[in-house]
Amino acid sequence: MKSAVALFLAGVCLLGPAAHAAGSVDLKFINPGSYTDAADMWEGNAANLQTIAEHLQRLGRKYLADGQSLQIEVLDIDLAGRVRPTRSVHSTRFVGNPLDWPRITLRYTLRSGDQVLQSGEESVADMGFQSHLSVYAWQYLGFEKRMLEQWFKQRFVTPSGH
Repeated sequence: MKSAVALFLAGVCLLGPAAHAAGSVDLKFINPGSYTDAADMWEGNAANLQTIAEHLQRLGRKYLADGQSLQIEVLDIDLAGRVRPTRSVHSTRFVGNPLDWPRITLRYTLRSGDQVLQSGEESVADMGFQSHLSVYAWQYLGFEKRMLEQWFKQRFVTPSGH
């Protein structure tokens, strides 16, 4: 299991600053084995971390200005719902009472060239995640994807920008 996570994390490093006209995201998962709830019963946390990494990369290409780079260190993940055993080969997440909203704690630095534009550490959460209809509603980790996109736009998109 640890070798699968190590192999995945090596792949994420390759996803670092992309050769792309828009901005880029360099992502690191810090001590992913200690995350509150990032794993699925059968697959561990590698598939979920990969999905989050790819989504943040997409957001960077979509919303960051040309020449901007965003470094993100993911410190903790608590996905919406809880994994419960099923007869399926794949895990199923159930969301019910008590509500278990998505939360991701991260540190970030936004740069344009050598200039730091923003930096900070935040716990990004969406306590009202079940009340939002969006394009992510039926996607894998849809609650988390929507939450990260909202955070990304609020934090890094200028009112006159994208």
